[in-house]
Amino acid sequence: MVRVTKPTGSIFLHNIPKWLTYYATYLNKFANFKHWISWDAPTAPMGKSLQPAHYGILFYTKEIKGTKIYELRHPHKRDRKQGYLWKDYGGKKDLLHPFGPLVSDVWTDIHRIKHNTKRDPHPCQLPVHLMDRLLLLTSDENDIILDPFSGTGTTAISAKRLGRKFIGFELDEKYVEISQKKIENTSPNFRLGKSWVSFYLKDIVTIRNNDWNSLSKYFSIPNPIRNIDFERVKLIDKKLIPNDENNLFETSKQGKNTIDVNINKNNVVGTYLTNLADAY
Repeated sequence: MVRVTKPTGSIFLHNIPKWLTYYATYLNKFANFKHWISWDAPTAPMGKSLQPAHYGILFYTKEIKGTKIYELRHPHKRDRKQGYLWKDYGGKKDLLHPFGPLVSDVWTDIHRIKHNTKRDPHPCQLPVHLMDRLLLLTSDENDIILDPFSGTGTTAISAKRLGRKFIGFELDEKYVEISQKKIENTSPNFRLGKSWVSFYLKDIVTIRNNDWNSLSKYFSIPNPIRNIDFERVKLIDKKLIPNDENNLFETSKQGKNTIDVNINKNNVVGTYLTNLADAY
């Protein structure tokens, strides 16, 4: 995994915290620890213990310096009924970024796939917009994303719709068949102008911070900016939103556990390893 990663590349590994501590001990010998991303995704109670409420995503880089890493932003969190900002910024509302805050290492805005109508027959499927965020964070257009445990193709779909190239490995023929069907129905169209973005539920959920100047013209922005407290930034033309989500799922009986990974160009710009085999 580290060997084939390009010097500018990153390595991600997803699992429950218990197993990540073992993986981190091993990876520390060969790569450079960057972050432990805490993904808010509650799981089943485990008895006499704290209620599990997050998965971890280990973020490593191949080299100490020179890695591709981009600042990201996600929409402001709001009260679902009233539409007001969750966080009280006091007298600093005029300083808020119109789109939303920078993405931190705690992700609470992306949720697990809970409904069978929104998932493939695979027990360990990740949300495709979670993979979008990882790719926007550490890769560029035409970089190669490698997923040696491809499952039903979530990583490949994310890569294709964000203009990346991809390689996937999978032993289960049923999962391969599902992946091929979904990939055929996926287009590299998750962009506004020249900027790649992540869409979900008819909205934009992740952008690169340095793309905002070119993206802002596509949005209706509250004026004065302090009105962001109760007025959302809105995409002016909803026709710009791709209609790919209907092609993302195969609904049938769930299959066996697998894993999920991805990487980048030639010697690999990024390796994203998702190990869910012991997560449930």
